[in-house]
Amino acid sequence: MDGGPILSLEALRRLEQAAAGHGLNLMRHAALAAADWVTRHSPPASPLLVCAGPGNNGGDALHAALALRKRGHPLTILQPIAPASDECRAARRQAEKAGLSILAELHGGAPPPALLIDGLFGIGLSRPLGPAWQDLINRLNRLDCAKLALDCPSGLDAYTGQPQGAAIRADHTLTFLCHKPGLFGGPGADFAGQVELAMLDCPAGLYPEAEGELNRPPVAALARNRDSHKGSYGSVSVIGGAPGMLGAALLAGRSALAGGAGKVYLCPLDDRLPVDPAAPELMVRPADEAADLPVADVLAVGPGLGRQELAERLLEQAIARAVPLVLDADALNLLAVRRDLAALVAERRAPTVLTPHPAEAARLLRLGGAQEIQADRVPYARRLAAGLNSVVVLKGAGSLIARPDGYYRVNDSGGPELAVAGQGDVLTGLIAALLAQGLDAFDAASLAVRLHGLAGDDYRAENDGPIGLAASATMPRLSRALNRLLAGI
Repeated sequence: MDGGPILSLEALRRLEQAAAGHGLNLMRHAALAAADWVTRHSPPASPLLVCAGPGNNGGDALHAALALRKRGHPLTILQPIAPASDECRAARRQAEKAGLSILAELHGGAPPPALLIDGLFGIGLSRPLGPAWQDLINRLNRLDCAKLALDCPSGLDAYTGQPQGAAIRADHTLTFLCHKPGLFGGPGADFAGQVELAMLDCPAGLYPEAEGELNRPPVAALARNRDSHKGSYGSVSVIGGAPGMLGAALLAGRSALAGGAGKVYLCPLDDRLPVDPAAPELMVRPADEAADLPVADVLAVGPGLGRQELAERLLEQAIARAVPLVLDADALNLLAVRRDLAALVAERRAPTVLTPHPAEAARLLRLGGAQEIQADRVPYARRLAAGLNSVVVLKGAGSLIARPDGYYRVNDSGGPELAVAGQGDVLTGLIAALLAQGLDAFDAASLAVRLHGLAGDDYRAENDGPIGLAASATMPRLSRALNRLLAGI
């Protein structure tokens, strides 16, 4: 999937008005894009069920039906209630004039279509659907056929990813003009399926300023000269690994090596590890009461850190260093209870990256819990980034990478294969490695999130499913994914 902009709903409405003012018939363009998608993905003359709602999304579906009938597809058209918008009424009149039969009810007993085209509701849905609509959507979901949603699955809030009582569970979503974050995050990731963007030939000059984009960070700055040495690619110190949690620090250190850092120090609070047999390249420097942290270009604090007094002192020492800093796990939990340390993070001039999962984000924002974050992820990620003057990676389906100025990226790589202990530590080490190689904090965090997801995608493709990817087995896949991106593969 190519990248693309994300507009707020208000900005998207302004774009639609500007396009109309320039004589661009977006409904016809959307219908043609949908028809072209069907032509690419469905066998010729395969039977289609086109579901049209009362608004402009329904108009898109009706115009698509007209185009697809001309291409030889037998059609069943369902429009449960009369059109409510002028554009949809005009589309219905054209469909009827062309001799298309439009049903008000879905008859039982008919064979399922090859493809259901969902144009019941678009992105303007702002309230839960009534019982009749929920019942219809549940019946449509039970049909044994592929499902294509136009713009967004009906019943889904395209910006929060939350279903409004019920939503079409699409296999594919063809979204229009810009990407919408709710198609990638939270429940929306499962309802939207594979997402493609159709920009409908809308001139770039009409687009208002985007609030975000799909995660496609640049990689060219990581290309390597033959004339280089380990010092060319920076050094990372990983601070963590309290007794009983040493593995977390080891995973972060190994990941920093796999991500290309020239040198990696491991500073465990558990001083019983003289060397990592699996990665003897890691330089182990126990972080005891007297030891200073090693001089390094980037510090990664938190994997297996614990919350004891020594952990707090090491975190305070790391915040004071004028180098890029990655904070994860217990470092974030300490910030949530030590507001003085959080204030120091917000005052830092060197780049800072925070990598909370939803529960950690809720603690940092003093909210009720992860459910509150998950209900509307984008505003909370942006609020946390602004409040702590940091780049924030809000992990989860459709991980968000937000800058302090509010601009954000939505990640679309990876899936449930990464939902296993230790993968957060892997991500922390990878972000630190990319920072050490000179990427700015936003691009380093974005690229690390994308690479981590691509490693998961590779595993899922190779193993015919998502189960069984251990965090320790992820590192070689990170290196392969990064090298492929650099080679343009």
